[in-house]
This record gives sequence, structure tokens and C-alpha cells, in this order.
Amino acid sequence: MREFIYLGLNAAKSYGATYADIRVIKFKTQSISIKNGKAEEISDSESYGFGIRTLVSGAWGFASSFDISKKEVQKTASLSCDIARASASLKNEDVILASIEPISGSYKTPIKIDPFTVPLEDKLSILFEAEEILRKKKEVKISQSSMNFIFKDQIFASTEGAWIKQEIMMSGAGIEATAISEGDMQVRSYPNSHGGQFITGGYELVSGLQLKENAERVASEAVGLLKAKECPSKITTIILDGSQLALQVHESIGHPVELDRVLGMEASFAGTSFLTLDKLNQLKIGSEIVNITADATIPTGLGSFGYDDEGVPAQKTDIVKNGLFVGYINSRETAAKTGQLPNGAMRADGWNRIPLIRMTNVNLLPGKPSFDELIADTKDGIYLETNKSWSIDDKRLNFQFGTEIGWEIKNGKMEKMLKNPNYTGITPKFWNSCNGIANKDSWIVWGTPNCGKGEPMQVIQTGHGASPARFRNIQVGVGK
Repeated sequence: MREFIYLGLNAAKSYGATYADIRVIKFKTQSISIKNGKAEEISDSESYGFGIRTLVSGAWGFASSFDISKKEVQKTASLSCDIARASASLKNEDVILASIEPISGSYKTPIKIDPFTVPLEDKLSILFEAEEILRKKKEVKISQSSMNFIFKDQIFASTEGAWIKQEIMMSGAGIEATAISEGDMQVRSYPNSHGGQFITGGYELVSGLQLKENAERVASEAVGLLKAKECPSKITTIILDGSQLALQVHESIGHPVELDRVLGMEASFAGTSFLTLDKLNQLKIGSEIVNITADATIPTGLGSFGYDDEGVPAQKTDIVKNGLFVGYINSRETAAKTGQLPNGAMRADGWNRIPLIRMTNVNLLPGKPSFDELIADTKDGIYLETNKSWSIDDKRLNFQFGTEIGWEIKNGKMEKMLKNPNYTGITPKFWNSCNGIANKDSWIVWGTPNCGKGEPMQVIQTGHGASPARFRNIQVGVGK
């Protein structure tokens, strides 16, 4: 493989590249889903190929191929350089890369059990058993369970001398019950919506989730929602559970701090950002207790790795410190543009895509009170749990989220169940209203397996550590 890779890099230099990198990637995936007592999907796939990124005349070029041959790698390097020359004819300025130390290293996701060695029969047994329990409630008309596994084996090398091998393993699983009555439909998921919980790690995730043990509760809550009271429309105190807060962080903090969006370089798919450069170290985006980091080094985070797709080591970056907006996630190019140091956030979703700035694990750091103390300290409010829907504008300022379930909080206790809860806000005002974050005992790194960005769209995996947090004076029950 070294001969193949160096052949490609040397070819790029001979065709005029002042910089080139190559990623050779093998992907292996498995998806299993059960619906209403039947296997809806059992699929295995593999993908193998390489992509060469080049800088010629101050502009980027990129080309890729699935043909791992000496002739093809030279041809692909030439094509990448030709595309860079074409791009250079339209450039506004030269691409300049912030300098980094070329690294020779490796990284492997720590796992206990390789999910691809577990027999399919064992996986199906767990999924069928959990799904069957969901169906025991006659009001549950749709019952689902699923598992997903991804293995990525990648070599990155550059003309600067970097050589990095990484093996990343991702695992996910979950269950979902949909209860239906005349004129109403309610959904409950476990441990999270949109497919469940996802981590970098092995099959040990599945046994730890206890899908079967939680199925009866999930089904009962879905049925209970059919007769529950509607979430009222009012301004009140809310407490978001960790999984909903993870998505809140993802959409209202994570995307706005992507520096390519801020600079207008990646705007066409999902917009830009309200966090313009003049707001760095100036905007009080949250209350004093709000501290947020981008950290690719934490265990099990779906955005955890050893090195990004530019060869920059995984690291922890402050994003919000005591409520003050203090940092972006960047690339070597955007770091050079803004006088920052590269912080390792460039990733591509495959060998045939160019890397973009992507969230790693963007985490709301835990506070001091326990979750029980947070509830007990709330006289009147609503506890909202598990994301159901979201909407946010293209600058990430105005948002509305819906959750699967809510609970009234009266005099420090959770009481009646509420259905169709939702809330709305404006990002800085919302985070400045945060006056309580539960401690590390309820802090979980939630996985977001399907973050979309770019054209053609790339789907990347990100993580978000969060524990439940409380916000004052929030509009709930929007649209009623």
C-alpha cells in the first residue's frame, strides 16, 4: 500500500501540486431492523477506494476512484490537479494552509466486542424479543427495533510527510413504539429517537442498553400519551433531558461555530451563521454556567477519533466559556484565514468526498446539582424528553423543537404526562436563560449518526455530551 500511496502523491507533485494528500478507505456496514414482527432490513455492505486532494496554483482539486491500481492512482492524481487548475481560474485568493507538524501515527477505537463477529442470529434474537414486548400493547400499531454498525479502516498520507492509520468502529441500537387511536398518533423511543443511541465502540453497547428490559415502559408511555393532556401554550420554565439538549447544542451551537459556514464557504446546503467573526470573544451567548467544548478525545463519542482528515490530532477546543463565545471549529485553510491554530475538525464521509469542517463532540459541560435536585428546585415548569422534531433558520438563530413526551413539574415534583410538547426561542436569549445544569452523574455522550452538510451532501457522525438543564421564561406549546 505504501508504494501505491507514494505513487499517487509523487504523481500529484509531478503534475504541479504544491500540496497533496490521499485517503485510502475501507468501509464495512451492517444494518438490521425489525418492524411489526418481521425483519424489514438485513443488509451488509463494503466500500473501498481512495481520494486525492491537491493544491495547484492556489486552488483545490479533488478526484477519487475505486480502482486500487498503480495506473489509476496516477490518473486520479492528474485529474485532481486538472480540476485544481480549473478552480484557480475562478479563485478570489490563494488557498493558504496553516502549518502543522506532519505526523506518523495510528489510532484505533477501543472496543470490547467486535460487532461484526457476533452471529446475526444473536442480534436478531435481541431485536425480536424487544420488539415483541412493544406489540403486547394493543394500541401499539407500529413496533420497531434496530441495530447499526460501521467500521472504517483509513490511511491518510500527505506530501508534507504525514502517514496515519486509523480504525474507527461505530455501534448503534434502539427501539420505537407508535401508538394509534382515532385521530391521534404518539411515538416513544428508547434510548433516543432517530434510531437509538450511537457510540464509537463495539457490541458491548447493545447489552448495556437493555432494550428488552425497557420495552414495556416505552410501549406504556406511547399508549399513555394518547390520553395525556396537551402541552399548554404559555411562557414557563423548562427542563430538557440530555438527549434533547444534545440536539439543541448540535443545531444552535455546533453548526454556527463551523468556520466554513461563518466565512460563507459552505452556505448552499444549510446556510451560514450568526456567529460572525466580530462576535468572537465579545458575545455573551449564554449564562455564566454555560460551558461548551468541541472535544474529539472523549471516550465513546461518535465524533471521537485520533486525527482528522487533514492529519491534525484530535483535541479539545473551548467554544463557550462561562457564557462567552470563545472558539470555532476549523480547517487548516480557515485557520490560516483567521489567524487561528487548526483544531482538527475536517472530515469526509467517504473516500469519494472532499473533507469539510464537521462537528466532533460538541458538549455542554455538567453543572453541580443532581437531576433530582434540579427537579426539586423547580416550582412550576415542564420536563421535555426525547426529540421528535426540529426547525431552525439558516443562520441558526430562531428555532423550534418538539419532543416525544413532557411532564408537568409542580412544587419540585414531576406529575402529569403531557403530549405534543414543543418550545421555541432565539439562540443567545435561550442559552442566557439557562440557570441549572445537572451534574456528571446524568451526563451522557449522545450520538448523532446522520448530520448532513455539503453538496453533494455528506452524512457524518457527531457526538454531544449533555445532562439535563433548566431554562427560564421559555415559550412552550407553540401553534396552539
